[in-house]
Amino acid sequence: MATIENLDHTASPALLFDADAIEHNLDLMLKEVGNDPSLLRPHIKTHKCRKILDLHLDRKIKQVKCATIAEAECAAQAGIPDVLLSYPIVGPNIERFAELARKYPDTTFSCLVDDPGTLDSIENSEHTFTLLLDLDCGMHRTGIAPGKAAIEMIQFIEKSSNLTFGGIHAYDGHIHDGPLSIRQDRFDEAIKIVDDFIESLVEAGVDVPLVVSGGSPTFPMHATRAKSSSLNWQASPGTPVLWDAGYGEHYPEMGYAPAALLLTRVISKPVSGHISIDLGHKSVSAENPIENRVRFPELSELEFVSQSEEHLVVRCAEADTLPVGYPLIGIPYHVCPSVALHNEAAIVRNKNVTDKRWSITARGRKLTV
Repeated sequence: MATIENLDHTASPALLFDADAIEHNLDLMLKEVGNDPSLLRPHIKTHKCRKILDLHLDRKIKQVKCATIAEAECAAQAGIPDVLLSYPIVGPNIERFAELARKYPDTTFSCLVDDPGTLDSIENSEHTFTLLLDLDCGMHRTGIAPGKAAIEMIQFIEKSSNLTFGGIHAYDGHIHDGPLSIRQDRFDEAIKIVDDFIESLVEAGVDVPLVVSGGSPTFPMHATRAKSSSLNWQASPGTPVLWDAGYGEHYPEMGYAPAALLLTRVISKPVSGHISIDLGHKSVSAENPIENRVRFPELSELEFVSQSEEHLVVRCAEADTLPVGYPLIGIPYHVCPSVALHNEAAIVRNKNVTDKRWSITARGRKLTV
């Protein structure tokens, strides 16, 4: 039997949220920062769900990070007071972000900047913006290298009449090693870049009002830094709120529970030893090799044969005994893009599917702004 009960009235494929596991994960995240919610700025790109933001507010978590303007608007609609768009804004998104701030005056918005030309465009828009400098601490995806140019950007912001320097953002997404000792060593290297840059800012007479740092694999290290720093420092993990099979396999010591599950069913048995299920590319993230897209705890000797838009064919020891229509529960290997493939999640309580559905509010690129 599947590990979740009362599945008969839920069509597949479907996203399920185990609300008990979500609450467990949020509480564990808070415990990591000493139960001080002011030290935690969760990244909401993982869930994109207003109902989960209500659970943040229940725990006095009043600041979040997001990746899209739609996610930022979702947070504002939920009543989150402090929203950081951890993404550069360019082109028409400058005006969109300004419009967002006008539409939701009870929420304080900020965003990232790492390019002098973009900074000029933002200032010339004449809108009021709070900007965090995105510092490259080793990932080389976004961010400016520490040095004279970075300091000059901050000084430019401080002299501007319509811009406010909001602090430093540093994301170490290049650190995803499994062994904790290796992650710690690589964290030490990355955080030294941040520390040295902050020291250079102090020498230049620049106050740093906030540091937002880290991702999920290094969350324990950034939580320790946030608790011990004399600066206003916030750790910003995202995946732990829902967790997934990939992180569960690489970082079991972190203790989070998989809270986003995928309901699928056997739809055909064309060949002995094989089953075809309704979990294609459009239902689970497919950017990884086929063997690293979903896990099925119930199946043994599992081999993924093929996947297309609406089908996943697998070989497993149980194939010949599973009838067509049999439900299976999968754990996504990469949860964030998997959630974005669904309009809503069926809510599980006490291992039973309820009649409640939570909208994946910000799965699209635009809400109203």
